[in-house]
Amino acid sequence: MDYNFRDIEKKWQQKWVDDKTLMVENDPSKPKYYVLDMFPYPSGAGLHVGHPLGYIASDIYARFKRLKGFNILHPMGWDAFGLPAEQYAIQTGQHPAITTEQNLARYRSQMDMLGLSYDWSREIRTSDPKFYKWTQWIFLKLFKSWYNNTTKKAESIDSLIQQFEKSGASGIHAACAEELTFTSEEWKAFDEKKRSDVLFNYRLAYLSEAWVNWCPALGTVLANDEVKDGVSERGGYPVERKLMPQWSLRMTAYADRLLNDLDTIDWSESIKEAQRNWIGRSEGCSLQFAIDNSEFNITVFTTRPDTVFGVTFITLAPENELVSKITPASHKAKVEAYVNAGKNKSERERQAEKKVSGEFTGAYAIHPFTGNKIPIWVGDYVLAGYGTGAVMGVPAHDSRDHAFATNFKLGIPIVIEAPEGWDIAKESYDGKTGKCINSDFLNGLEVKDAIKRAIEEIEKRGLGKGKVNFRLRDAAFGRQRYWGEPIPIYYKPVVSGQSSVLSEIPVPLDESELPLELPKIDNFKPTETGEPPLARATDWKYKGQYHYEYTTMPGWAGSSWYYLRYEDPNNDKEFASKEAINYWQNVDLYIGGAEHATGHLLYVRFWTKFLNDYELVPFVEPAKKLVNQGMIQGVSHFAYWNKDTNEFISADEIKTKSDNYSMIRVDINLTKEGKLDIEGFKKWRPEYINSKFILNSKGEFICATEVEKMSKSKWNVVTPDDVITQFGTDTMRMYEMFLGPLELSKPWSTQGISGVFNFLRKYWKLFYSSQWSVVSGQADEFYVSEEKPTAAELKILHKTIKKIDEDIERLSFNTSVSAFMICLNELHDLKCNKRAILEPLTICLSAFAPHIAEEIWSNLGQSSSILKASYPKFEESYLVENTFSYPVSFNGKTRFMLELPLNLTKEQVEKEVLSSEDAKKWIKEATIKKVIVVPNKIVNIVIG
Repeated sequence: MDYNFRDIEKKWQQKWVDDKTLMVENDPSKPKYYVLDMFPYPSGAGLHVGHPLGYIASDIYARFKRLKGFNILHPMGWDAFGLPAEQYAIQTGQHPAITTEQNLARYRSQMDMLGLSYDWSREIRTSDPKFYKWTQWIFLKLFKSWYNNTTKKAESIDSLIQQFEKSGASGIHAACAEELTFTSEEWKAFDEKKRSDVLFNYRLAYLSEAWVNWCPALGTVLANDEVKDGVSERGGYPVERKLMPQWSLRMTAYADRLLNDLDTIDWSESIKEAQRNWIGRSEGCSLQFAIDNSEFNITVFTTRPDTVFGVTFITLAPENELVSKITPASHKAKVEAYVNAGKNKSERERQAEKKVSGEFTGAYAIHPFTGNKIPIWVGDYVLAGYGTGAVMGVPAHDSRDHAFATNFKLGIPIVIEAPEGWDIAKESYDGKTGKCINSDFLNGLEVKDAIKRAIEEIEKRGLGKGKVNFRLRDAAFGRQRYWGEPIPIYYKPVVSGQSSVLSEIPVPLDESELPLELPKIDNFKPTETGEPPLARATDWKYKGQYHYEYTTMPGWAGSSWYYLRYEDPNNDKEFASKEAINYWQNVDLYIGGAEHATGHLLYVRFWTKFLNDYELVPFVEPAKKLVNQGMIQGVSHFAYWNKDTNEFISADEIKTKSDNYSMIRVDINLTKEGKLDIEGFKKWRPEYINSKFILNSKGEFICATEVEKMSKSKWNVVTPDDVITQFGTDTMRMYEMFLGPLELSKPWSTQGISGVFNFLRKYWKLFYSSQWSVVSGQADEFYVSEEKPTAAELKILHKTIKKIDEDIERLSFNTSVSAFMICLNELHDLKCNKRAILEPLTICLSAFAPHIAEEIWSNLGQSSSILKASYPKFEESYLVENTFSYPVSFNGKTRFMLELPLNLTKEQVEKEVLSSEDAKKWIKEATIKKVIVVPNKIVNIVIG
């Protein structure tokens, strides 16, 4: 019987659904294991062959762990809110929910084809109000919390209010925007608006004026990780910096914990290092500079107070509000022009900029120790969100300051002894060793001691204090778009101040009023006055009176806690029950892309720690082990076209390329093994229908190739549908693993896929080979022998069991596939089809090729799914060598090999060799002159 993969795979995929084979329940009698894929966003293009790489890997591991006796949680759901659906809605008027549903259906159908062992009864969607009710609930929890730096955790805002009522802001050690001072009497006298503003200084979810990345084309604010090179990551639209009211989460309160806990998790060093750099912890102190002839001061944060006597200028960020206040009229025009240009660059762009730029404000600061005047500049290399938005320039001992001072011809005084021969005119000395010079009371001190002494003096004189600073920013939370979770806030008008000004204050919904569902609107663009699309909603008011918050949550809100909802997806009383959370705990293995290192992976860690503060989860990290799968890249095809002659030329016929040649992209579906279907190409690109095609000597037109990201725009996409139709799901699963190590990127090629397909056919034939028809009496029927296996067969089996076990635990799936192939070849050579060998081997194979394994398992007489089997136990004894294959030589030439027990004496070896049929064939009538036996090495027979 042929290996009919289409019928087999369709049969078992349906049977798993009908029998609810993949459903999982809490079972305290079994150890749990939680395997999770990163939340996919379903785009309209569907899956290409690169997307399933991580899904297949996680599925193999989940199936393997199930065979090992674990209760497996392996769920899947959808990151269903997102900009692409909204952009499509703006362009076409079609509601994003419709687009999202269509995309979900496409993704789901493709995932079902892949034979993934997801428990679809636990499917979740971030756009489902039953899900985002709890995202809103967590937001309210953040809104009603402050971070106590004394207890190192989040606490109810009510406890802070109690302290204010008792003793004002005195003794409050909190994560906050600025340190406030007021008495209990003043607090009690504050009106409602003032109290609301004060509490926003402390809340973990707060509203404030903030510099944000504003994308006019998308009509929304973007997070730093959503902006690359000054444009939006999605769509490539220009992004500008803009000051506007913005909901944010005080993620910086958790900076130390986010940093320190990296040492407790089994994540790749590259991801952990990316997060360490993003968090950017630095120790130093604040230092205040008075501004000459001004009421204002500039506060800087510095990690090198030991170099304070080397300060020759101060630079402010373009966004720093002091710039406009201290710049005299004589310099205003140039400064404003520079500021406007600088503010519209993204922070990443400004950090990456190598060209030195700046503008002198015309104002001077007073050095706090020398009293000298120091020029104040504005420069876009200074970021408003890091430190105080101002830096003190020490050009002799900081490379960026050195470049700035050199460019603008500012002084470069040396205050730390540089190594002998150092040319300070060419390069700054940034080392943290050496003695202080030209530094008054710091002279003669080593850098380490000078830092400590400088901070002491700064604090003594009331100029600042020692502190820890982080590069990490608070997370921008509001998005000026429609398709997202509504923020559960409404605005109540209040009278503010003695002048009786009417203001609004944000008020949280009661938890019983959740979910706040998205209203229906028919125009998804911002309003004509620039308000978010939700402002278009009619009759969408709190109790018919107060308008709701018009911005929605960012895409990462739901994905910051979705892993917990899988543990109890249908609970309408809480986000997940304690029973479920205590059983499933956090994720044991998390697989996804490295591009989420400083986005999703930081946010989900932050939310997990927050929930732990309230004892809602018993762990502080979302995932114990994280693996980043590599990328399967596309192989793009190009045709060389000579624009002057309108000729296409086969790539192997081009001798010298010139400016006349253009590389025209070719749809890979129009090529086979690099050869172009010319007529198909002309139909696809009719503008070239009259072009001439110059072929090679074989009459072929060869395309040039280039490995790139697989993308529809590059015409190099291969869909899993096409591969599965031709070769089957099991072949595709094994082939994607066979391409190379999971963590590495590799180009897609089908050159080796036939080898994997042939492996499965060959495995199938072990059970259906025509040679068994003689034994079974039935031609082409399933047959396995019940004979006892030989030592050689057992050795092959247990060598493979051990290898596959170790490889899967190391996630080395490519070497597992190789091990299966070697095993099959060895069993085939032995003509082995014994149940005792093939049944346990099929269990091992089932994690990789579940459909063929289920079919064979059923034919072996098993009534339940192979998923309910147990992974075969490895027996070391079968690998212990108790025989030796002797090379038997005649007159020094090896003629055959003979397998003999290791414990035979010389005499016994000689007897066994001489009595063998192979020896008799070579000896014939000759005389044996001598037999030389070297135990466990060689046998040489001298004949004459």
